[in-house]
Order: sequence, then structure tokens, then C-alpha cells
Amino acid sequence: MSNFIITYSIPFSITADLTADTGGGQGLAIGVLNLAIVIPQSQVFQGMKTKDLISWNTLIGGLAMHGRGVDALNLFIRMKNAGQKPDGITFLGILCACTHMGPVEDGLAYFQSMVHDNSIVPQIEHYGCMVDLLPRAGRLEQAMDFVSKMPMEPDVVIGAGLLGACRTHKNVELAEVALQRLIELEPKNPANYGKMWPS
Repeated sequence: MSNFIITYSIPFSITADLTADTGGGQGLAIGVLNLAIVIPQSQVFQGMKTKDLISWNTLIGGLAMHGRGVDALNLFIRMKNAGQKPDGITFLGILCACTHMGPVEDGLAYFQSMVHDNSIVPQIEHYGCMVDLLPRAGRLEQAMDFVSKMPMEPDVVIGAGLLGACRTHKNVELAEVALQRLIELEPKNPANYGKMWPS
């Protein structure tokens, strides 16, 4: 099992937190992810007397955020095997992990599982992950279709992400559509008019 790779150490007792109940374990998990020490993932879990949804989500999301997508997905499997039901935050971490790793089909499968198997209504953050993931595989049209079928208005982050992907893949036709949507979302931002192609 991989370690959490961190930036600097902190002077508190790891043993005390590891042997605490869920609250202490969560505190350690958050400390590990935010303050950046190196602690084996298995040690964190072995020390938690109770592993609840917040504990799993904290670790899955933290691994995904730090580019440890494989570890995040493996932990998700452990979570399901332990009988813990995931929620929208869990799947946000999983989709984020897929975005870092690039397995488009896996990301689509997790998104569908979230909706159909777990009855979770996707939020704009979930759609944002998919719109980030699909263009990485050159699937710009599918990303545009994804946005068009969103039950809510896309935000500026999604609009700018689509335009950036179109620029990366030099797709002028879709870039014009993405730019128009971005201008509609942010009509008073003059910078949008200069985002078509880099100078």
C-alpha cells in the first residue's frame, strides 16, 4: 500500500491519533493530507476503530487530489467491500482520480454507476470532472454533448475548460461554439473575446 507523500513534518503524536476513534482518525487523515507527513495508508486505517463515510471520503479525495489515482480507486474497492455506501463526495474523488489517470471509459462507468447503481444526482462538480476527462482523450464532441445535456447551466469553469480543450486540439469549429457559450456565461468579461487562440 502506498504512502502519503507530504511536504513537511508536524510535531504531534501520531500514535495517539491513530488509536483514537473515528474523529481522531479523521483528524489524522486531514492532517496527513493538508500538513503533508508520510504515513502508510494501511497504518491510518488500522488505527481507526470506526471507519465511517467521512473517513473514507477524506482519504479517497486526498489521494486523488495528490495524483494517487490508482490508490484512490483501490481504496474505493476496499470501501465497497467493507459495506460502506458511497455518496456524491465519494464519486467526486473517484472521478477526480480518473481525470488525473486518464481512463475515460472507467470515468464514464463510474459516472453511470453513481447515477444508476447508487441513485446519486450528479452535481455540477461531477459534470466538471467529466468535461475535464473527455477532452484529454480527444473526445471533444462527447464533452460538448455532455455539457448540453446537463440539467443545470454550465459555469464559467466548465466553459473555459471546454474552450481550452478545443484550443489544445486545434478544433476551430468547436472552439467557436465553446467561446460563444463562455461569452453568454460571462458577457461583461472582455478577456473572453481574446481567448480563441493564443497570440
